[in-house]
Amino acid sequence: MTLYRYIINEIWPTFLTSLLVFIFIMVAARMLSITELIVTRGVGIFQVLGMVLYLLPDILTFALPAVTLMAVLSAFLRLSADSEIIALKSSGISLYQMLPPVVGFALAVFLMGLGISLFAAPWGNRAFKDLLFSIAESRADLGIKERVFCEPFDNLVFYVNSFSRQEKSLKDVFVVDRRDETVTNTIVAKEGRIIAQPDQRMITIYFKKGTIFVVEKNMSAARTIQFDTYGLTIGLKDVMTDLASRQKAPHELSVGKLIQEIQAAREGDALRSRMMRELLEKISIPLSVWFMGIIGVALGSQMRARGRSMGIGVSLGVFAVYYICLMIVRSICSSGSVSPVIGIWIPDLFLVAAAIYLLRRAADERSFYFLSSRL
Repeated sequence: MTLYRYIINEIWPTFLTSLLVFIFIMVAARMLSITELIVTRGVGIFQVLGMVLYLLPDILTFALPAVTLMAVLSAFLRLSADSEIIALKSSGISLYQMLPPVVGFALAVFLMGLGISLFAAPWGNRAFKDLLFSIAESRADLGIKERVFCEPFDNLVFYVNSFSRQEKSLKDVFVVDRRDETVTNTIVAKEGRIIAQPDQRMITIYFKKGTIFVVEKNMSAARTIQFDTYGLTIGLKDVMTDLASRQKAPHELSVGKLIQEIQAAREGDALRSRMMRELLEKISIPLSVWFMGIIGVALGSQMRARGRSMGIGVSLGVFAVYYICLMIVRSICSSGSVSPVIGIWIPDLFLVAAAIYLLRRAADERSFYFLSSRL
């Protein structure tokens, strides 16, 4: 038990540090899009903090396998560099006997990742899109001003004679819609009303008794359309294209809802394949934590170099191969070319094979060909 506690105490500090660094990097990568919302949409600091909070579960789902590998590899690399593994083996303790604390640690991380993947990630993805929709709704409300040309959304210019915020009604409306790259639509109407549709995450402005002037961008053609009622749809993509979509995606659905949608979808349908892939990934990605931990033991015990830079580099290399394999399998399974029931386990099978091969060579004191030239 003393040995087990010693190994665990080597692993968890690096695990926490690496996790915080990984989260910081992933959040920073998304901050460019969030900063655009702050500058161009007037998003408040609490809304930004809400976005970061809602993004965390999805980030953690992918971070845990990489961080587990990095923490275990760094711990065993330190033990190897200080010849402590040699001392343990001289005392009759084999590499296999050092595995239980790593397996126990991986079990705890697996359970945490599984809970995040099954419950927290869908909640976070839904809440993130709902927050974007509330921003879009308030933008439509606050961005429109009476008797002033204003552009509450990109490529949508409004002019209204009167606007009731309580009833969300417009009088004497003039709108120029340039969102279509081929035509410009100019809408003139007696009145309009803003109606939010949270379920579909879009806002519709219904106009009554008006005219639409449609002009081709190259001025080659023009036409006039008279209408009694007309709906102008504003989706989340008009607020922030790379952060939002108009409909709920599979990764926003709970496990129960995913199962219902899969049962209702037609066999062979592309959306059904995406939902099946999403459901199985909720188990397959957390499961990779186990194999990453074993790979970390094998690699760390055989790398003699001092310092953690090589350990971090090798960890990132292994995770990069796993991630590329995962992305390829995702694309293939989503297209329906391979059933997700089979394809989604391929990255985990790669890790299983790598873990068995590397652990056996490390236990037999046989060096790895890809490391021998550097060590």
